[in-house]
Amino acid sequence: MEEINRIAVGDMAPDFTLDDNRKRPIHLADYRGKKVLLSWHPLAWTRVCAEQMKALEAHLADFSRLNTVALGMSIDPVPSKNQWAKQLLIAETMLLSDFWPHGGVARTYGLFRDVEGYSERANVLIDESGKVTWVKVYPVHDLPDIDEVLARCAE
Repeated sequence: MEEINRIAVGDMAPDFTLDDNRKRPIHLADYRGKKVLLSWHPLAWTRVCAEQMKALEAHLADFSRLNTVALGMSIDPVPSKNQWAKQLLIAETMLLSDFWPHGGVARTYGLFRDVEGYSERANVLIDESGKVTWVKVYPVHDLPDIDEVLARCAE
């Protein structure tokens, strides 16, 4: 069995460009000077993933106050993420598609589940200089505590 090389606190976050749910290219390096939360969810159209992404949208003002950009991350294709965002009434939070190459960014971060073909449920917080300051991987069926996430962003 191959060993997972998971992103860790203190690592420089690997740069990437992915399209969001509105087909806009989002380049991680463009957010230097801000904290970036990569909030990974396994699959769109599932209850826990929906709650996780709706929590990001509901706390946009809190993230902004904490100089943080929250990005919803999964392997779902752009059209699916776009329709899902509309259904969930997510108008501002960018939901990024790591669809092709399938899970490429999740693999780079050590968060891809090869057997299932999707990412872990995880939060990765990156500081203003691009360094990882927090990584938490959750059981797939557990909803991340948004208060814990915001507390980490406030540190």
